[in-house]
Amino acid sequence: MNLSRRALLGAGIAGIVTAALASPALAINKFRPEKFPANGSLDPALLRRALAALEKHQANIPNKDVIAVADFSQASREARFHLVNVGDGKVSSFLVAHGKGSDPRHTGWLKTFSNQIGSEATSSGAYRTGDYYTGQHGRSMRLDGLDPSNNNAYDRAVVVHGAWYVSQDIIREHGVLGRSQGCFAFEQDKLHTVMERLGQGRMIYADRA
Repeated sequence: MNLSRRALLGAGIAGIVTAALASPALAINKFRPEKFPANGSLDPALLRRALAALEKHQANIPNKDVIAVADFSQASREARFHLVNVGDGKVSSFLVAHGKGSDPRHTGWLKTFSNQIGSEATSSGAYRTGDYYTGQHGRSMRLDGLDPSNNNAYDRAVVVHGAWYVSQDIIREHGVLGRSQGCFAFEQDKLHTVMERLGQGRMIYADRA
């Protein structure tokens, strides 16, 4: 994506979004930059990459009003899963677990990504949200990986679901969240909000800043 010099020089998240939306190939609703939190917890460089991914995969992402950006450079105790509302620029952030294979010593920090079947690791890249279903973790949402780095997501059953090991109580007791098998696992009482705001046919972008 061709971003303006102003955005690239660190004009803040508002400038990044404005520059990204100037691209004629990216047909999404306009942000209202004055309402976008320029000093929020969403890393500007990671947001730029997420917007580039949205442009790259726009033909496979029918709904572009909300995107999610998972920043796995942050510790698991941080609210590092960011829902970005394209219409008004608001950001809501949530706790999310990473995979066991990405943090084998359970330090709370993601060490490596993997797309390998059986790795139990988190994969980087862009995902398209899919169907709701009820499985071993209750209500869940299927995901399709759109990049070579995560294109085994469906076969690995990497999904969105709730988990008992994701909560503020777990952080207070252990200092870190529990780990998933590569899924995006959320607090049980926040899962409905995350899944309803994402819905089907939207993008989750996962990487490190």
